[in-house]
Formats: sequence, C-alpha cells, structure tokens
Amino acid sequence: MKKFILVMLTGICLFSCGKGGSVVPSVPINYTGQLFSPPLNKLSNGGPPQFISGYGVAGLVIYKNIQGRYIAYDRCSSYQPEKKCAVNVDDSGLTLIDPCSGSKFSLEDGSPVKAPATHSLRSYEVVQTQFTIQVVN
Repeated sequence: MKKFILVMLTGICLFSCGKGGSVVPSVPINYTGQLFSPPLNKLSNGGPPQFISGYGVAGLVIYKNIQGRYIAYDRCSSYQPEKKCAVNVDDSGLTLIDPCSGSKFSLEDGSPVKAPATHSLRSYEVVQTQFTIQVVN
C-alpha cells in the first residue's frame, strides 16, 4: 500500500509540472473599470496594455487583443513568484518582460516565450458590458 501511494504521489508531481498552470498565488480579484475613462480608454483605441495597481499579487495587466477581446493577467512573474516581480511591456509591444529574470510572456495568452520561466502568467476572467469591464477570478 505504501508503494502504491508513493507511485501515485510521484505521478501527480510529474504530471503537475508544465506551461499551462500558474504558480502565482490565487488571490481574490474584483476590479471594475469604465472603458471610456482613464486608464482603460487607451485600450478601446488599440493602445498599449494598461497596468492597474492594488489588485492581484503585483497588479493587473489589461490588454485588448487583435480579436477585440479584453484579457487580464496578474503582473507577478511566474518565475520565482515569491519575489513578486512585476512584468512590463517590452520594446516590441508584443510581450511582457520580467525585469528580475529576463523571462518573457506572450500578451495574447500569457504563456512563456523566453526562459527561464516555464509557467504562464496567472490569467483572470474578464466580463465586458457596453461601458465597463470587470476582472474576476
């Protein structure tokens, strides 16, 4: 029985590692913003991602993708999240960079595109109405 439990725990550990899951702690999020007032009004016109402080582990990144859908991530890098290193937009404007490790993440889906990060950024659900967006988990 002990061998069976050891084998099961080993299997769980091996299969739980991967790019899909986030290692950034889950904290309650409930942010509501008006689409046509600062800072979100820049997004409606195809502007750069906007950063919102005071939510999540290291703040929020809100982005409007090329399909016109709003996406939100925690700014906390998934590489060594205990450091709470906040990602920023890099010079290309297409990826987010962790200034502590140099890891890069796709703005489209939060997945790592440059090592050493191997996990995606923590993403949040975005609910859009005509004039507002709400970011929740």
